[in-house]
Amino acid sequence: MNKLEFSSLYQLTMMRFRLFLREPEAIFWIFIFPILLAAGLGIAFRNRPPEVLQVGATTLQLTQALNADKGLTSITMDEATGTQALATGRILLLAVQRPDTTVYQYDSTNPDARTAKLLADRAIQTAAGRHDALPTQEALVHETGSRYIDFVVPGLLGMNLMGSAMWGMGFAIVDARQKKLLKRLVASPMPRWQYLASFLLSRLVMLVVEVAAFLGFARLVFGVPFRGSITQLSLLCILTSLAFSALGLLTASRAKTIEAVSGLMNFVMFPMWIFSGVFFSSTRFPAAVQPLIRALPLTAAIDAMRGNMLQGLSLQQLLAPVAILLAWLIIPFAISLRIFRWR
Repeated sequence: MNKLEFSSLYQLTMMRFRLFLREPEAIFWIFIFPILLAAGLGIAFRNRPPEVLQVGATTLQLTQALNADKGLTSITMDEATGTQALATGRILLLAVQRPDTTVYQYDSTNPDARTAKLLADRAIQTAAGRHDALPTQEALVHETGSRYIDFVVPGLLGMNLMGSAMWGMGFAIVDARQKKLLKRLVASPMPRWQYLASFLLSRLVMLVVEVAAFLGFARLVFGVPFRGSITQLSLLCILTSLAFSALGLLTASRAKTIEAVSGLMNFVMFPMWIFSGVFFSSTRFPAAVQPLIRALPLTAAIDAMRGNMLQGLSLQQLLAPVAILLAWLIIPFAISLRIFRWR
């Protein structure tokens, strides 16, 4: 590489940094928003004592039996009042005393109501003199790595890498095309590949700050574990960013307006926000669509990062998601080079 080539690549890369720093909104969405989102989810789903469930009963005897269970709090009410309380969500279950039985009224589609039914039946049966046939003990486990915040941090990291790579690549290219800057650049002595390389170089430098700030916050504030190799986690983040940069380049290859590229990128990213397991496991979806979900780049990225951070898996044990990310890097990038429009 001669001095002119090095200088042009350097200047293009520095231009990317200057343009980025002039956009405070981009700084907020890339660096600050993921931290705020992680903080909100971490606080909302923090480890808390077992919740006491609100129930009702039609007799004082049933109320006393239900209140004997630490997981329940019961009030006495007539059946009509209790039915109204169920309908408005003030109680989860109503225990109605009949001459020869106790009837539990509750919504079986509500998980808390099903839990209340089990606790209520246990309390009433115990008050009636039932004894456990087999003695049991509880061994409560609150292990770091099994919490919701531990599960969601890799998902938020993958989502942020996807958004910053695709928006950063797509918006900048289409904006330059719309302002006729690409036309001027292609007429200069600059090799075309350096223009695209400047995006990747600037992206990799910002990636260090982006990932370090987010994961550092998750570690210091919530104690999120890093059971795998930090070096290999860094490689996964780089590969993820490059794969989504290639997708961003592909979506911006022919788009002529900001509105067009925005629609294309939302079309690409929206299914992954839903299906790729950012906030809940992707295994919740039907088995028939699991092969398609597994093939999504965000699914592969999140699975690989969760495997590294929470299970301590090495890259050798994550060959399937790594191969998927490599495919999403190579194929879109190759197509982009063939169809990219400078004018």
